[in-house]
Amino acid sequence: MADDGVDLNELAAFPEEEEETKPTQKLAVAKKADTHTTIHTSGFREFLLKPELLRAISECGFEHPSEVQHACIPQAVMGTDVICQAKSGMGKTAVFTLAVLQRLDPSEKKVMALILCHTRELAYQIKHEFDRFSKYLSAIKSEVFYGGAPIAQHRQRLAQDPPHIVIGTPGRINQLAREKNLNLGGVKYFILDECDKMLETLDMRKDVQEIFKQTPHEKQVMMFSATLAEDIKPVCKRFMHNPLEIYIAAEKITLHGLVQYYVQLKEEQKNRKLVDLLDALQFNQVIIFVKSVPRADVLNKLLQECKFPSAVHHGRLSQDDRIATYKKFKEFGIRILVSTNVFGRGVDFERVNVVINYDMAEDIDTYLHRVGRAGRFGTKGLAISFISTDEDSQVLNSVQQKFVVNIPQLPDEIDAATYMNA
Repeated sequence: MADDGVDLNELAAFPEEEEETKPTQKLAVAKKADTHTTIHTSGFREFLLKPELLRAISECGFEHPSEVQHACIPQAVMGTDVICQAKSGMGKTAVFTLAVLQRLDPSEKKVMALILCHTRELAYQIKHEFDRFSKYLSAIKSEVFYGGAPIAQHRQRLAQDPPHIVIGTPGRINQLAREKNLNLGGVKYFILDECDKMLETLDMRKDVQEIFKQTPHEKQVMMFSATLAEDIKPVCKRFMHNPLEIYIAAEKITLHGLVQYYVQLKEEQKNRKLVDLLDALQFNQVIIFVKSVPRADVLNKLLQECKFPSAVHHGRLSQDDRIATYKKFKEFGIRILVSTNVFGRGVDFERVNVVINYDMAEDIDTYLHRVGRAGRFGTKGLAISFISTDEDSQVLNSVQQKFVVNIPQLPDEIDAATYMNA
């Protein structure tokens, strides 16, 4: 596929530019909870959900609840506050979606559930989950609001026909609430998805706190993430009352079904190696992660010049382009995607079976979120990380130590059966 006329060293010297704000403050460390759960093979009927929900669950192809769902759904349906940390792909979104839909009374014409997340794509995805699980609960209405879209449209929707469920990013939700367009006085369910990402960064945490203050004192609070540092747990608990804590231990986050390798190489060798891998590997869809917006754009251009049908995704695209790229990739209209960490966590793409860290993740949690895009919910996957600096090697070693896993060097040949489902 590659065109030998393309300069495969073009990206190597491109300047680094970080896209996301780093956490600027940490709080005291929480005591480690020992609340591991066990997998139960019973069906969703055990949860005594509404027939309309059970019908939608069945049509979505879910037969048995996951470990996390079995531990959390019964308590969530009872109104218990919940903190849940479990690896990507285990169905955490379904926990709060089903709990809210089970308990919500559509006869009350007001916003009763508020779900906050850190990116527009994740908000859009959560809205989709509510749509498909509420297929036979037609009286329940949900809307999604995030920055980048015209706020006048959001004001109009809220004024004309307030939804029961609002999903959105903290900045836009806070603006709508502060300007009295969004009435949060009737909220009964307050949910943070990827809660650590919102609470570890001061600016976003401030928005969350301002929103929280505008909701009633008596409400259910639920927080979910694939990674939850010890010093973020007490921050979560400040929003909650005697929460159920479900923490899947680090040693259990083994990403079963995911084959992981690394490649030791120089920066200027990355492009040639990437092209060789894309030519050699069998994949349904692949995400290639880079560390900055400029590198994403340049690498995508390079791949297209090499005749690979790739696309790019990052936070500086227009709102319409971001959602259009998300939808096209979700619907299998794009097979190769170059992305920054915007697609590194939360979003779910069922057909992704290969992840390549063109630029190694900057820390353990970012690595876990990135490679978790492949091999989700028991499927097979392959993760390959390019290691070109001492810092890259340190992150790789830390991953192996924390998760008690051996990540070997990439062999000359990989058996496709190890990362492709039959």
